[in-house]
Amino acid sequence: MKIARIEVFQVPPRWLFVRVETDDGLVGWGEGSLEGHAEAVEGAFESLKDRFIGTDPFRIEDVWQTAYRLGFYRGGPVLMSALSGLDQALWDIKGKALGVPVWQMLGGMVRDKVECYAWIGGDRPDEVAEAARARKAQSFRAVKMNATAELGWLSSPRDLDGVVERAMAVKDQGLDVGLDFHGRVHKPMARQLAALLEPLRPLFIEEPLLSENIEGLRQLAGQTSIPIALGERLYSRWDFKPFLEGGIVDIIQPDLSHAGGISEVKRIAAMAEAYDVALAPHCPLGPIAFAACLAVAVSTPNFVIEEMSLGIHYNTGGYDLLTYMRDPSIFAVKDGFVAAPTGPGLGVDINEELVRDLARTPHRWRNPAWRLPDGTLAEW
Repeated sequence: MKIARIEVFQVPPRWLFVRVETDDGLVGWGEGSLEGHAEAVEGAFESLKDRFIGTDPFRIEDVWQTAYRLGFYRGGPVLMSALSGLDQALWDIKGKALGVPVWQMLGGMVRDKVECYAWIGGDRPDEVAEAARARKAQSFRAVKMNATAELGWLSSPRDLDGVVERAMAVKDQGLDVGLDFHGRVHKPMARQLAALLEPLRPLFIEEPLLSENIEGLRQLAGQTSIPIALGERLYSRWDFKPFLEGGIVDIIQPDLSHAGGISEVKRIAAMAEAYDVALAPHCPLGPIAFAACLAVAVSTPNFVIEEMSLGIHYNTGGYDLLTYMRDPSIFAVKDGFVAAPTGPGLGVDINEELVRDLARTPHRWRNPAWRLPDGTLAEW
């Protein structure tokens, strides 16, 4: 069996799907979505096509090492997202060829189902409460929300009260909540906000500071009992290494479409386990990325919870991870959990006709510019 074709598709709302076909007609799907930079990832696939068409799709680790090391310029969001999409597709092919789910090839189940959380929005406590009730009606037990919508690098301490009120509105609905800081605020502001949130016992605070501020994160980690989560902007085990060694993070959030795919995230998770750090993959993406996350979650001991973009998420125009699936029922949420997929490979049947149709007009999605009342650009 040889790789005969590698195709990429930019599909709405902002995703990049990867289709790999073998010379005997077997097809695997991956997702190399890098929000706002789909064209760059598509360009990176030109060298991957040159190198891997005609090679053995079963040699997943050799493909990974070759793609990572022989490009000379290693890592980074663009190259690693392209490699992620290819890696997922090869695991999908191998599982289909052998007639087993990907999680079976990763060592088998350590759990039968995967707990998931979904995003909620809202600027006022009543809006947040309504959004939380809607997620509860979808059977979620946990949600994630923006903690810093109105906050700048250094805001008035009075602005922090609104964050606490919105978080309380979620807790009042009987749901657990994680709060995403987006790395938006100055360290003293993050410290104050964490202290105010501690009595609410949130699941985690996400990116309380930007990942490049390792020293600030180390200081903050020693000042709060709330679990610190980060990692969506880290792309390899080498990126995660200083955070684990420094005791900075409690929950890592690698994105399987950015951080080297299934192969690398399994390695990152194993490394994290040695530091008593949990895994909660980042995934505001489509069905292939989510299926890859489920495969890792089902087979990884230190996994805790999975992000799921069910319904509108970050202005997606009504598209979500169910849009491109022929059988959306495999991602049904029951009591907060999604059952492990049982089909071969990643276990999802992608509507290829719809993918090809919508990809005729590339989405050209760009990150929205978030600005504070004074016009200052804020982290997204």
